[in-house]
Amino acid sequence: MTKQDNCPVLQNRTIVLFRGKVAMTVFTMSEPLTATDDPTNAIVELRRYRLRPNTRETLIDLFDREFIEPQEAQGMSVMGQFRDLDDPDSFVWLRGFRDMPSRAAALNSFYTGPVWAAHREQANGTMINSDNVLLLRPASPDTGFARSGVTRAASGAADVRRGLVVATICYLAPRTDDAFAVFFEAVVRPYLEQTSATVLAALVTEQSPNTFPRLPVREGETVFVWFSAFPSLAAYETHLAELAHSETWITEVVSEMERRTWRQNEVLRLTPTARSLLP
Repeated sequence: MTKQDNCPVLQNRTIVLFRGKVAMTVFTMSEPLTATDDPTNAIVELRRYRLRPNTRETLIDLFDREFIEPQEAQGMSVMGQFRDLDDPDSFVWLRGFRDMPSRAAALNSFYTGPVWAAHREQANGTMINSDNVLLLRPASPDTGFARSGVTRAASGAADVRRGLVVATICYLAPRTDDAFAVFFEAVVRPYLEQTSATVLAALVTEQSPNTFPRLPVREGETVFVWFSAFPSLAAYETHLAELAHSETWITEVVSEMERRTWRQNEVLRLTPTARSLLP
């Protein structure tokens, strides 16, 4: 690997120099970071629903028509809704909040309100399980989802397929998420961007207790999740091919990533619904 100086400062704490292989020298820095992410997405739920066969389009139609604006009226941010390319019975979506207390208040208002009461039977009728939820926060002040500036399509808009979002979930040992975030920013992200990936966000587990236990989340885990965007599935496959032909990526970056994780990374290939704000 070529040496990389001027690596990013994370949360006013560390800067890391990488020379040769993925060896690190760490020392303290005091310059502050500027947060560039959307404060309404300081807490993010990555929600993955297991659906009954052949019901995904029913749920997507219901969700995009009835559930977006009422949730956002309570202060939530409905960031993205997706089909999982590798699982026809999975619906994936992202929801953001300013903080954990406002999350509790917003969820309580929505799930005790008239919109959910009117449509919950139809929504729940499509689902086998809705508990596969990761509660996340930005890995550092400037790695959250930024304001997109995109205008959401109107209800009933044609579902024109556009782009691809790839979520990569890394499973870490407890209390290693900060070190992995440094490694990602200094080593992994540059390779992703050199091979035409647009990194949308890098998040880690939010370890606070679930403030709305009516909706369970996965607890007792430490994960690092990055989201990348590509203009098409073909562009993503080209990106993978370029990485696969990089000896340094395979022998140094991937091997170091595997050393830091306790199970194989999970990769979700996601296509947005008509009213998704992402990508």
